[in-house]
Amino acid sequence: MKSRLIQSLAHDDGMTTAEYAVGTVATASLAGILIKILTSPEVQGFIMQVLKHAFTSLFGSF
Repeated sequence: MKSRLIQSLAHDDGMTTAEYAVGTVATASLAGILIKILTSPEVQGFIMQVLKHAFTSLFGSF
C-alpha cells in the first residue's frame, strides 16, 4: 500500500509547476485588466472627484 502511494505521487512531478504557471498567467491577466481600468479617463476623473471631496471635507476649500 505504501509503495503504491509513493509511486502515484512520483508521477505528479510537473503538477506544481503547471499550477504556478496557471496562477502566474491569471495574476498577470488581472493586473493588465486593472491597469487598463485605472488608466481610463472616466475612472481617473472619478478618483479625482473622490479625493477632492475627501480633502475638502477634511481641510476646507481645496
